[in-house]
Amino acid sequence: MNPLETPSFQSRLPQVGTTIFTVMSALAAEHQAINLGQGFPDFPCDRGLIADVNAAMLADQNQYPPMTGVAELRNGVSKKIKNLYGHHYNPDTEITITAGGTQAIFTAILSCVGPGDEVIIIEPAFDCYRPAIDLAGGKTIAISLQVVRDESGQVAAYEIPWDLLANAINPKTRLILINTPHNPTGMIWDKSDLDHLAALVRNTSACILSDEVYEHMVYDGATHHSVASHPELAARSFLVSSFGKTFHVTGWKVGYIAAPPSLTKEFRKVHQFNVFAVNTPMQFGLASYLSEEKHYLDLPAFYQAKRDFFRAGLNQTKFKLLPTLGSYFQCADYSALGIPQAKLNEADFCKWLTTEIGVAAIPVSAFYDQPTESGVIRFCFAKQERTLANALLRLQTL
Repeated sequence: MNPLETPSFQSRLPQVGTTIFTVMSALAAEHQAINLGQGFPDFPCDRGLIADVNAAMLADQNQYPPMTGVAELRNGVSKKIKNLYGHHYNPDTEITITAGGTQAIFTAILSCVGPGDEVIIIEPAFDCYRPAIDLAGGKTIAISLQVVRDESGQVAAYEIPWDLLANAINPKTRLILINTPHNPTGMIWDKSDLDHLAALVRNTSACILSDEVYEHMVYDGATHHSVASHPELAARSFLVSSFGKTFHVTGWKVGYIAAPPSLTKEFRKVHQFNVFAVNTPMQFGLASYLSEEKHYLDLPAFYQAKRDFFRAGLNQTKFKLLPTLGSYFQCADYSALGIPQAKLNEADFCKWLTTEIGVAAIPVSAFYDQPTESGVIRFCFAKQERTLANALLRLQTL
């Protein structure tokens, strides 16, 4: 071997390439398109939150925090969950502050999944789930949401495939990963769904990992039904949420995980060698900001106004809009646009939409391991009104 040659080795993730979010954002930047693809706000966070973080820095809160997270923030999370969902998590033994929702999910999977264990995911699913399962040595069992079509054949909604989920659960099932509000479809789980899930796992040793990072973005008077609100599920669940999503600071990458003591103990064993701890002044700043309940209780009305504005504009096009009960994403069926490009697959349609129309979106097919075409794309409406208005002007030309 040439001594200057870099050694090669077998990839741990041989099928993984650049994420669709990075690809579409780069394409949007190259063509100066309006980026409604990647899910991040283009408006600033509250200056009060910045002031709280600055105050923590100036108070010299700049050294390592406790591995589990600063007590003030863990206490705040415990209080919030208790007030909203009725379940008390002990902040010392059941709540851990994480470097964002993705790290929480990754670490939870590594903490309980081993070689031969099966993990059930429901596709379309966020793209970080499967690689974490692969790295843990587990086997992904993917079932797909049922696609409901209207009389014209366009996608009208998605439903949970309970029969498929029941059939997938077996003694090898270590973990079932759920996501509500759901990215990318915008559907939400209701109380009866949680009851149904609890019945399916009642006599099993399966754990639940509940991705609830959009918990404060639920519309039309609906309620977010967290696993924390269901005692039977809370007893076997990792609950994940994200301050980045809630407070418009996705770049800070701070989140949390809540779980019973035995699950938290295993989670922290991995967490301490994964990231060890999370940005100290941001934790103190978030703790101060979280103490004002309005900062998250006002979010449904804030984002529903954006959703309604965007939907009203899209209703002036031939896009078929799917229901958006939660999250900050709007899915749309483009198959009836009446243009030649409507026959393109979702990825190619999104590329065309970005380069020729000047609006970036994400193909829902990218949320499946094996591309599953339904003619549906995802827009992000977590944007300033003028951004959405400019995007609508372009989309209304179709």
